[in-house]
Order: sequence, then C-alpha cells, then structure tokens
Amino acid sequence: MRLTRPTATAFALQLVDDVVAERQSGKNAAYFAGIAGEWRDRVNAYIDAGGSPAILPTWPVANARTKSFLNLYLAPKKGAAQQAVLDALRDHNLTACPACGEAGRPNTLDHYLPKGEYPHFCITPHNLFPMCDACQKEKGIKTGDHIDPRFFLHPYFDVFIEKQVLQLIIQAPFTAPSFDLRPAPGLTSAQERLVARHLRELAIVPRYSRFFREQFRRLLRLVSKMRTSGQDVRNSLELFKVHAETPTFNSWEHVFYDAVLSNAPFLKFLENDELPDLL
Repeated sequence: MRLTRPTATAFALQLVDDVVAERQSGKNAAYFAGIAGEWRDRVNAYIDAGGSPAILPTWPVANARTKSFLNLYLAPKKGAAQQAVLDALRDHNLTACPACGEAGRPNTLDHYLPKGEYPHFCITPHNLFPMCDACQKEKGIKTGDHIDPRFFLHPYFDVFIEKQVLQLIIQAPFTAPSFDLRPAPGLTSAQERLVARHLRELAIVPRYSRFFREQFRRLLRLVSKMRTSGQDVRNSLELFKVHAETPTFNSWEHVFYDAVLSNAPFLKFLENDELPDLL
C-alpha cells in the first residue's frame, strides 16, 4: 500500500537538530554534537535514495554507539522531540497492513532499514511505518543480499504501488481450485522483480493460501444466495470488488475479486454450474 510520507525533508532534518540539542546537557553531548552534520547528511541521503539499501551504506560511527541511538526509539523521555513523531506514526487509521495487504490494523512500527544495522535511522520518520506482526516476523532484519540488494517495497517511495501490483490466477478444477499469486501485468521488469522478491521474503503466498480457502468458501455461500434470490452474480461481485478497493487495490479481498471477475470460465461456473457443498 502506498502511504503518504510522514513529514517533509526539512522536518526530518530539523528532528536531528532537535535531538542533538536535547542531548547537550547529558553525558552524550560531545558525541552527538560531533556527528550532527553527518547525521543530517545521511538522513537527507536516505530520503534522496528512497531508503534503498543498495545505495545507503552503514555508518561505523553510529554502529559503534548503537545503544545510544536505539534508546532514542525504545526509551524516549517524556516530551522528547522524537516522541511526537513516533506517537503520530502509531496513531493511524489503517485497516490493512501496508506491506502485505491483509486486513486488520497493523499493531507495530517497522524500520525499513533495520535499526540494529542502521541505528542512525531508528527515529527517521521516513524509515518507519506500520506493519502487521506476521510481516514483521518474516522481514526481521533482512534488507537484501549480494544478488538482490533490495528485497522489499517501500510504502513511501515506491509510488507505483498506488496501482494493483498483485495478480491472483484461480485455476481449475473450480470445485476445488488452486491459485497462483504473482506480480501483476504492466509492471516494468525491475518493478516485477521487486514485487516478486517482496512476495517471497514476506512469505505472502503461503499466508494467502489460508485466506484463499476461506474466501472461496465464502464466495460459494454468497453466490448461492445471489442465485436463489435472483441477483445478477457478476454485477453483485463487481460491487464487492469496488468496496474492497479501499484502502488499497492490493488488499487481499480486492485481489481475490479481481481474479474472480477476470476469469471468464470461473465466472461462468459460478453463474451456471452446480456449486459444491462446502458450507
């Protein structure tokens, strides 16, 4: 799901200045004062690079004092400059995970570049976004490898995910169908590869499997009632699809109904054939 960037670049840089200023009466005053300029430069570079680990190096100076940075995120003092930013990111109205599209309020914040390896980005607003527990467990501290330096879509910078980037193919026999979840047509080759890596590394396909089975059973119940009451099956399912567009075209339900309606043989099966009793 594409998310609106949390702050302007100038605000993210000002946050660095404010955090450094707040440290000037403590034991880490000299350290933070000494790195302030480069810290700002690295935050600015993060925004320019869209958070890509392929471009952004780690920072040994920060890694040598990881705990000093992590405390800014894990134990901010009341009224600290970063506290308002963190509170705002947690106070969201999302009804689906931006990383996978599964319905439900994501309960945690994820660091796109992991805070252990990139501690200087642990409170950078552009590096933080809500994520469901299942995605965070699968993502862990991964970023990429020597073959694919970037595994994951970035909800603030990968603007192409405003459109549907997942395609579901429902395969016969339709009485007990299987499915294939893949990058949608129309993407560039680079976008397609990135979406495929994102699906793989977050284990979205096996997680979607249970949803698909339950959604198929629900679909049969709905279609059975539609046919009994004389409703037009295609038009009714179109309404379900439109409803599922919010909050994202990549919600699991929207991807499912898009697959149903774009599969002429399956739709014909739903409209005319005897439905299996899976109730």
